[in-house]
Amino acid sequence: MTSITIYHNPACGTSRNTLSLIRNSGEEPTVIEYLITPPDRATLKSLIAATGLTTKEVMRRKGTPFDELGLDDAKWTDDQLIDFMLAHPILINRPIVVTPLGTKLCRPSEVVLDILPGRQQGAFSKEDGEQVIDAGGNRVAHQ
Repeated sequence: MTSITIYHNPACGTSRNTLSLIRNSGEEPTVIEYLITPPDRATLKSLIAATGLTTKEVMRRKGTPFDELGLDDAKWTDDQLIDFMLAHPILINRPIVVTPLGTKLCRPSEVVLDILPGRQQGAFSKEDGEQVIDAGGNRVAHQ
């Protein structure tokens, strides 16, 4: 078993699908429900850097106080945006997955396939019915 960690929100379909894809590869990840146990500042900064995304790109807008707080304003520094994420963990977009092959914000959920060390063990369809993996454990190409 490899060490895989998912920063997970069980109320989010994308997060649930991502967790299921990890498990479909034969791995049982460390699941961190970040709304209950948010990362500390150093961990959050490290996660953002490892994704290769900007701080703003890792922030969730929908269903959060992002607009209400005016966080789209260019005046905010990355450190200030991280302060907001620490104060309001719902602002952290999800799921973020860490594997030995990299760290990604897995939106859409099948992005996780790019960083999973193991092959998919069988067929997998998302909660909405979209098939992602065929019976042979291969990624399904979508047009």
